[in-house]
Amino acid sequence: KVLLLNSGMYKIIRPILFRINPEIVHDSVIILGNFIGMTPFKKLFGKVYIYSHPSLKTKVGGIKFDNPVGLSAGFDKNAQLVNFIPEIGFGFEEIGSVTSEASKGNPKPRLLRLPSDKGLVVNYGLCNDGAKVISERLKGKFGIPIGVSVARTNKPMTERESIEDYVSGLKKMKSCGNFIVINVSCPNISDSQPFCKPNRLSKLLREVDKIKFSKPVFLKMKPDMSRKDIDGVINIVSKYKWIKGFVLTNLTNSRRGVVSDLGEFRNKGGISGKLVSKKSDNLIKYIYGKTSGKYILIGVGGIFTAEDAYRKIRNGASLVQLITGLIYGGPGTVKRINKGLVKLLERDGFSNISEAVGVDAIK
Repeated sequence: KVLLLNSGMYKIIRPILFRINPEIVHDSVIILGNFIGMTPFKKLFGKVYIYSHPSLKTKVGGIKFDNPVGLSAGFDKNAQLVNFIPEIGFGFEEIGSVTSEASKGNPKPRLLRLPSDKGLVVNYGLCNDGAKVISERLKGKFGIPIGVSVARTNKPMTERESIEDYVSGLKKMKSCGNFIVINVSCPNISDSQPFCKPNRLSKLLREVDKIKFSKPVFLKMKPDMSRKDIDGVINIVSKYKWIKGFVLTNLTNSRRGVVSDLGEFRNKGGISGKLVSKKSDNLIKYIYGKTSGKYILIGVGGIFTAEDAYRKIRNGASLVQLITGLIYGGPGTVKRINKGLVKLLERDGFSNISEAVGVDAIK
C-alpha cells in the first residue's frame, strides 16, 4: 500500500511531477495505467482506493452505478485505461472525445498547468486514434459503465462536412459503451463556431436523428453560453426524445480571474478546474430548474472535494465527473470524495445520493 501513493505521499511527489512537462506526465500515466490494467496487480489498487457504500449506489438512465463520480472525457482519449480506472474508485468513465477519423491534434505544447488557479489550459485539439481503432478496444465488458464522447474531426471543414463527420463518428461508435455523449462544445478545433449554437445544433440534430440509438445520448455544452442560447438549445433538444440529458460543462475560453502565468497560452486553449466551477454550477442549476428535472445532468468543472461534487448534485446533477481534481489531488481523490459524500448525505438526512439531486434548484 505504501507504494500506491496515499494523499500525504502524493503531496510530496506532486511538486516533482509538476516540474515535468504535463503532457509527458499524462502520457506516462496512460502507459503505466494501461499496463497495470492488464495485470492482476490492478486488484491491489482496488483494495486501496475503492470505497463502497449503499447510499452511493444509483441508477441513472437505466444504468447502474456503484457511485456517482466519473472520469471525464479528455483524459483517457483512446480508451486505454478502461481496465484500470475502476481500480482507483471511479463509478464510471467517459472516454474520448473520439472522432470519425484519427487526428494528431494541435501542435505542441498543448497543455499548461495553472497551479495558482488549480486549473489547466488544454489545447490538445481532439488528438485520438479514430473511431475504427477505438471501437475495437471497447469490445467486451468492463468493471464500470463506459461513456463514449464523440466530436468532429479536427480539420478544416464546411458546416455540411462537419455534420457528415459527426454522423460518421456516431455511427461507428453507437454500439460501444453504455452511453453516448455528443461533444458539440470543444473550444480547441479549427472551427471556431461549435455546434452548441442553437441554429447549428438544429442542423446537426436533424441528421443525427436518422441514427437509431439503443442507449442514452447526452450533449456536452459550453460553460460560457448566454441564457438566450441555453433556452434555444433546450427548445431544440425537446424535439428529440433520444436525447436524455446534458454534460455540463466543457472547458471555458474566458481568461477572467486567471492568476497564473499563461505565457503562450494567453490566446489558445480552454481552461479547466476551479475557474469553471461556478459557471458549471450555475448552468446545472438553471437547466434543472428550467426543465423541472426532465433531463439527466452530468456535472463537470472544478470538482476537487466532496463539497464540490455535492453542490453540483444538489443543483441538479445525477452524476459528476472530474479530471483536474485528480491531477492536483492524486489517485486517492475519488475515495476521499465518495467518503465525504456519504458524510454529507448522513448530515442532511438522505439515505441515497439520488434523494439529493436538485434539492437546491428552483423548479
